[in-house]
Amino acid sequence: MDEQQKQKINFTAFLIHALFLALTLNFIDINTVVPNMLAELGGTAMHMGILSAIMVGGNKFMQLVFAGMIVPLKKKKPALLIGIYIRVTTLLILGVFLRNLGEEASWKVWAVMVIMTVFSFSGAYANISYTDIMGKVIAPSRRKKLLMVKQLISSIGVIVSALLVKIILSNLPYPNNYSLLFLLAGLLLGLGTIGFWLIVEPQTLNVAKTTLQDKIKEFGTILKRDPNFRKYLLLMNTTGVITATVPFFILFARQKFVVDGSLTGTFLLVQMTGALGVTIGLNLFSKSPRYRVMLYLFVIISALTPIVALIVPAVPAWYALVFLLSGAGHSINQIASAGVLLEISTDENRALYTGLSGAGSIMQVLYPLLAGYLVSLFGFTLVFILTSILILLGLYVAKTIQCSPFSA
Repeated sequence: MDEQQKQKINFTAFLIHALFLALTLNFIDINTVVPNMLAELGGTAMHMGILSAIMVGGNKFMQLVFAGMIVPLKKKKPALLIGIYIRVTTLLILGVFLRNLGEEASWKVWAVMVIMTVFSFSGAYANISYTDIMGKVIAPSRRKKLLMVKQLISSIGVIVSALLVKIILSNLPYPNNYSLLFLLAGLLLGLGTIGFWLIVEPQTLNVAKTTLQDKIKEFGTILKRDPNFRKYLLLMNTTGVITATVPFFILFARQKFVVDGSLTGTFLLVQMTGALGVTIGLNLFSKSPRYRVMLYLFVIISALTPIVALIVPAVPAWYALVFLLSGAGHSINQIASAGVLLEISTDENRALYTGLSGAGSIMQVLYPLLAGYLVSLFGFTLVFILTSILILLGLYVAKTIQCSPFSA
């Protein structure tokens, strides 16, 4: 098999996975489905803060722990598949658990959070291998195209799945509606591994195992030597707070009007429409990998989103603008952050950089905990304004970070 055939197979494999993953993620959407499910279960803003810290920040922090286990592997595909199949198992367990939920109890809220923790951390384990494999098997000249096409396919897939989520949440009673969502998510995520079985992964040279102390030292060395990586971490720690804040938008909406399963599905559909719209626009008008422009757009849209949540009328139709903006911002971030990380790293250090980028995103662990605490004391207004201020600091990174595509 020649290199061109391998590139075609690997390119197709990532797109197959992207489609099934897109269909999966809406069933367990951390911004709409999970917050409302947790609130229906009896969860509070503090519970949401803890879960958001685990699923957003904790997920990335665990990449540092897992990086030491995965980096020495000659081939990363087995680790990738193991991580995904653990996620599939937890989703199926959660679906069965919700099916037999019974009466509300505080221990059930914590049980759901424990299951989601395992789901989240196994995703961190899989993501290191995913990023490393993508960097090795996709030629640099084809990476931008892959990211753009993958995001386009994902956006179309999530629109379809968002419609299914709305139908399921609107027509089935609680908790059977959420149970079915998680069972379907597990099935679809399992099918998504079909793409990865097709990947032709080259064997890498042996890499010595390192202790946690060695990894911390290496982290310090990279921070000193690589200014682009320092700026990338600053980007993750400032603009990343929007990801930790979006789940609170549903809780804020529940103070303004009734948020049932049908409306949750509507907000999810609007969010995916925003993601699809901006992805189509980027594919039509972005002819070169100008990640700087994407970063500017992401910062501006993300900074506006919490403010819009505060000022729009307390009407579902108006409040849907919040999710339209969050979907657009998330889609831009998916392309830009992944692209920048691929460009500032090399084949030899990409898995390590991926792990360290998660460990350096400490604000995505601390901020949702702080947000949950501040909401319980002062309400949502203070948290949303603070979020916008922190996001705007990301403009410094967008202006100064350097990698080859910026000169394109």
